[in-house]
Amino acid sequence: MLARIAALTCLLASFAAAQTYRPSGEKAPMPAREFRGAWAAVVHNIDWPSKKGLSAGAQQAEMRAILDKMASLNMNALILQVRPHCDAVYKSSREPWSPWLTGTMGQSPGYDPLEYAIHQAHARGIEVHAWFNPFRALSNASQACSSNHVTKAAPHITKRFGNLVWCDPAQTETRARAFAAILDVVQRYDVDGVHLDDYFYPYPEGGRTFPDGRSPATRRKIVDDFVQKLYSDVKRAKPWVRVGISPFGIWRPGVPSGIEAGIDSYEQLGCDARKWLANGWVDYLAPQLYWRDQPRKQSFSALLSWWRAQGSRPVWPGIATTRIGGPEDGRPASEITKQIDLSRRIGKNWAGHMHWSVKGLTKNQGGISNMLAKGAYSQPALVPPMPWLSQKAPGRPSASASGSGSGVTVNVQSGDRSTARFAVQARFGNQWRMAKVVSAGTRSVQVAGQPDAVAVSAVDRFGNVSAPTVLAR
Repeated sequence: MLARIAALTCLLASFAAAQTYRPSGEKAPMPAREFRGAWAAVVHNIDWPSKKGLSAGAQQAEMRAILDKMASLNMNALILQVRPHCDAVYKSSREPWSPWLTGTMGQSPGYDPLEYAIHQAHARGIEVHAWFNPFRALSNASQACSSNHVTKAAPHITKRFGNLVWCDPAQTETRARAFAAILDVVQRYDVDGVHLDDYFYPYPEGGRTFPDGRSPATRRKIVDDFVQKLYSDVKRAKPWVRVGISPFGIWRPGVPSGIEAGIDSYEQLGCDARKWLANGWVDYLAPQLYWRDQPRKQSFSALLSWWRAQGSRPVWPGIATTRIGGPEDGRPASEITKQIDLSRRIGKNWAGHMHWSVKGLTKNQGGISNMLAKGAYSQPALVPPMPWLSQKAPGRPSASASGSGSGVTVNVQSGDRSTARFAVQARFGNQWRMAKVVSAGTRSVQVAGQPDAVAVSAVDRFGNVSAPTVLAR
C-alpha cells in the first residue's frame, strides 16, 4: 500500500511539474527600459585586447569574456572603439589595421574584430555602438605608420601638437575622410549605433593651443556642421542606427552655478554639446560625469540635472567605474551605485548611463559587479526607444510555453520582419519581472522557477515594442 501511495504521489508531482501554458487575455506591463552601456577602449589596450600581438583566438576569447560579463549583469550596450587613430579595428579598404591589435599598423589580426564582436554581442541581446575618433591621427608622433595612414597618405591635412598628430578639422578632406570611414561601417556592418567621444579639437597642453590660427567661434562652427551632417548622413543610410556623443562633462565653467572646471570645452575644444542636444543632432548625449556627487564644484547630480534640462533627447551620463579605489578620489563602489540611482531619478529623460570603462566591471573593482548583480541590474532591461524616429510597433509574436521542475521553456516566433529582439517577462503571483532579452534568432528561452504566466513582446531596431503575447497556466 505504501509503495502504491508513493508511486501515485510521484505521478501527481510529475503531472504538476509538467504544465502547459495557454493563451491568456490578461495584460502585462511594458518591459523595463534602461540604457546600460560600457565603453571598451582599444587605444593603449585599455580594455581590449589586453595587449598587442595576441592570437586571433586569444582576442576572441577576451571579447567573449567581456560580453559574458555584461550579459551576466543584464547590460545591453557595448561601445566599442573601432577607429582610435585614423586606423581600423575592422576590415577596411580606406584605413590601415590598428596597431593596437597586432603591434604593427596595417597588419591583419587574421579575422574581422568588429564583425566578430557584433555577432557575439547580438547573440547575447547586447547592442554594439561603433566608437570613432574622427580627427585624432596619432597620440604618439613617433609611431611607425603604414603607407596608407593619413600621416603618409595626406600629411597636408595633419598638424603636430605636442606629441600628438591631429587632422585639421577645418580641412574639407579631414571631414570627408571621417565621414567616409563612419558611413563605410554603418553601411557594411550591423551596428546599432555610432558613437563619438570628446576629442574634436585636442585638449590644451602647457598653455599651447592647436596651431590653426582659427577663433573659438570658427572652430565651433566647423564642429557643429560636422555633427549635424553626420547625424543626417547616418539617418539617411540606416535610420535606426543611434548617433551618440560623449562630450566633456562640463559645458562651461560656472554652468550651472558653482561648477568649476580646468578647461572650457566650449571655447577650447570647439564643443557646443548643448546645441547638439537642443537641436536634435544626436539620439543621445553621454557627458562624461566622472566626478563624485560631492563636493558641489563638480557634483554629478548638479551636472546631470543641468544637462537633462537642455533638450528632449536622452542624456545618459558617463560614470567613472574604473576610479573605484583609485588615486583620483578613492571612491567606493557605493558611489557608482548611488550615481546609477541618481541617473534613474533625475529629470524626465529615458533612464540610462555608461560605465567608463568595461574593465572596471570585468575586474569587479571594489565588488561593483557583485553589487550591481544583486541590486541595480538584478533584472534585464530593454534599450529605450527613439519615438522621434519611429513609433510603429512590430507585430505581436506567437509563442508557446511548457513548464517542468527546472523552469519554463518559452518557444517564440517573430511577429514580423522588423523584429530585432524579444523581451520575455514572467509573473510570480501578482509581480511581473523581466526575465530575458534575446535576439530575434532565438527560438527557445529558458525562464527559471515556476511563473504563473509569461509574456513575450517583439522589439524592433528603433526600440518599439509590440503588444505582448501572454501565456498562463
